[in-house]
Amino acid sequence: MDNKALLEKFENYLLTERRVAHNTFEAYQRDLEQLAHFLHERLVTFDKTTLQDLKDFLKILKEDGLKAKSMARKISCFKTFFLYLNQYFDISNPAEQLISPKLESKLPQYLSEKEIELLLKAADSEITAIGFRNKVMLYLLYVTGMRISELTHLKVTQLDFSSGFIVISGKGGKERMVPVPQHMLTLLGNYLNQVYPLLINKDSITATDYLFPSYYGKKLQALTRQSFFMYLKDLTIKAGIKKELSPHQLRHSLATHLLKKGANLRSLQMLLGHEQLATVQIYTHIETSHLRKIYDDKHPRS
Repeated sequence: MDNKALLEKFENYLLTERRVAHNTFEAYQRDLEQLAHFLHERLVTFDKTTLQDLKDFLKILKEDGLKAKSMARKISCFKTFFLYLNQYFDISNPAEQLISPKLESKLPQYLSEKEIELLLKAADSEITAIGFRNKVMLYLLYVTGMRISELTHLKVTQLDFSSGFIVISGKGGKERMVPVPQHMLTLLGNYLNQVYPLLINKDSITATDYLFPSYYGKKLQALTRQSFFMYLKDLTIKAGIKKELSPHQLRHSLATHLLKKGANLRSLQMLLGHEQLATVQIYTHIETSHLRKIYDDKHPRS
């Protein structure tokens, strides 16, 4: 079987069995096409690829300035790909011995509770239908800790007002139920009853089930991540916050604030939709001042 056929088999495996996220799938495609091109120039097929071939390819990337994080992602991709070839086609696995570079551990950037208040207060001044939609998105992103891709693709049918939960479709199509505070449910109810009809009320366009729709050309679609990012950037300036802010930092902020208030890591894992508990341990970076206060308040000898 040639390289192209093996790549197609692997891509089908990623989509049907692994059910990886769209961004992950595209990253695998790019990395493996790049490797396939390198091997083609050497007249080497995947079933004849050696550890030295992979090391030579990675060496070239490093010399071209590829950063350690990107290098680690490519190595992980190759390990997954050749493990698949080994298990399904009995092809040797040269990637098994590759060693990933050590990555510098970076603490997640997040907003303080005061900064969150400033951001939400700035959003409260929105008076247009689109502005109200963006405000609801901001509130929901923070109170649920969902990913921006999960938020933009959220559908009306995923809301359950009777139970107070949202069913979120996460990475790999895995679903999780996230509780929503009553004030957020009220805000969502007002949005659906008063604002949502205004956003989709155009005779030439059919309705949509997306909770946060937007027109692109004459087609009604889910609001893009890029559009929300631009809104958040402008809102940050309006709120007087001197930080570069991304939607993902609101997720970090919620996790940090919940941890400060006593939430355990297992609860955070379930809320955020992480497969491994270790992934959530990065949020144990609570400020030492907070730990000092707990110590002083709770320690029997303080």
